[in-house]
Amino acid sequence: MSRAGVIMIAVMAIMMATAAQGQETVLSKASAGVPVHSASLRNDTQLSGLIAEVLQNNPEIQAAYQEREAARQRVAPAAALDDPMLEAGVINAPLASSPFHREDMTMKMIGLSQRLPFPGKRNLRKEIASKDADAIEQGYHETVNRVVHDLKTAYFDLGLTLETIKLVEKNKQTLEHFLRIAEARYQVGQGSQADVLKAQTQLSKMLDRLLGLAREQPVLEADLMRALGRGSKGEMPIPMLLHIQEAPLAMETLQQQALAERPQLLALQSLIARNEKSVDLARKAYYPDLDVRVSYGQRDNMLDGTRRDDMVSMTVAVNLPVWRGSKIEPRIAESQAMRNQTISLYQAQTNEITAKLRQQIAIAEQSLKSVRLYQTAILPQAKLTVESALSAYQVGRVDFLTLLDNQMTVFDYEASLIAAMANYNKALAEIDFLSGKKQH
Repeated sequence: MSRAGVIMIAVMAIMMATAAQGQETVLSKASAGVPVHSASLRNDTQLSGLIAEVLQNNPEIQAAYQEREAARQRVAPAAALDDPMLEAGVINAPLASSPFHREDMTMKMIGLSQRLPFPGKRNLRKEIASKDADAIEQGYHETVNRVVHDLKTAYFDLGLTLETIKLVEKNKQTLEHFLRIAEARYQVGQGSQADVLKAQTQLSKMLDRLLGLAREQPVLEADLMRALGRGSKGEMPIPMLLHIQEAPLAMETLQQQALAERPQLLALQSLIARNEKSVDLARKAYYPDLDVRVSYGQRDNMLDGTRRDDMVSMTVAVNLPVWRGSKIEPRIAESQAMRNQTISLYQAQTNEITAKLRQQIAIAEQSLKSVRLYQTAILPQAKLTVESALSAYQVGRVDFLTLLDNQMTVFDYEASLIAAMANYNKALAEIDFLSGKKQH
């Protein structure tokens, strides 16, 4: 057999091996002995474990938890009375010697006084503190949901980057095979230098793509480690292969769930109720508080030994809320403005959440459609096109550039597929956050 014939047989063997390798994609786990449902189960288990770690170790969640505990401790003191006042002294003492025996009204006095707010004020103060605590409680849950959302986003972004790196590496190997084929054909005069240059260019693009992914990877790893609350020396979790786990996405149901469960909205509802109580408390300033005072006076005997009786006093004082126009009414107007502001903010947040839910549902639905389209139609057709081009190239009916372009098209579709899977999962994470799904 001639040297050219030997080279041609070797070229065909390389191309057939390359075509077989090109059949492997991110979704063909079953061919590697890993069932899809098994990989999905491991992925869910790993992510659930990371969420449990976040709930336990994330410092932002711990700070929100301590803030919640502090707010709870402010409820009881809000309804407590002011500290009673204890006083002691001497009253009606003359400026002369032996003052305790000379004058009948001279006495040693000890007294106790207590301020009593107008009925209803203490209860309103307690209710205001309770609503504040409820709002902070919901703020804690909002923090938990947001941190878990950030974890999921970083997890899926990192998983996408790692899978893209694997895909680029696989395609780089394919292009290296194609480059060797082009070089072998060029050496025997059956190919052109343009084929070699084209293969080298595509190979260089893959190397540049790997460099870009290498720059992205540590950033995403840092985001994941930050969400987990691990130190810089902690072990980096490696995300499992991306998969699709469909979830019901009914807009009306999710909107009702958000209104009923989203911590941000529940916190605003508590603040609205709190500000309503603040208005009531501000109106209570029209009514006076009471100061009750009881005192005991001890008198010494007279100089001749005659006994003097001790004395008891009791007084009640009230403040006079006369500065209504400059003090009370402005505070009532302030409380009403704060209440109206919170109501408007609640409506604005409701509208924003509804709009974002529509947006993320659309992204999830379109991503899912793209995944199904790539799986069932686009990728199989593109792979068949590569196989057909390979067969035609072997008999000289298709040029090398067509074969190379077809292979790059398959690569682009595979990259788009895993990107669509990541986008679907991130959209679900965003929907869970927007709808207020509880994290356990």
